Amino acid sequence: MPSEIPVRRDGGVAVVSPSGELDAITSPALAETLDALLLASEEPVRGIVVDLAAVTFCDSRCIGVLVAAYRQARDRGIGLAVAAPQRTVLRLFVIAGIDQVITIESDPVVAREAVLA
Repeated sequence: MPSEIPVRRDGGVAVVSPSGELDAITSPALAETLDALLLASEEPVRGIVVDLAAVTFCDSRCIGVLVAAYRQARDRGIGLAVAAPQRTVLRLFVIAGIDQVITIESDPVVAREAVLA
């Protein structure tokens, strides 16, 4: 897993905490991190929370990464949710309709509960 994106385990849930800008340059690292979690045979996860509290910008590439990870997680029976997006990032998700597909919570604790439900 890429070391530039912190991942911590909280029970059966992996909390992925990218920071800064998620664009065409940086989103592949997020995709790699999420793929590694979703495909892990050792220490499999029951859920993934992508904590966006420290993400200041997100573009269409980031949205594509999140939607692809959501679909892959859904197909494997793993919950995936986004937590704590900053206002501008949340607005982009709403405009793009991502909030209708992926669970978005303002609090990572609530997002953790949502992925385990």
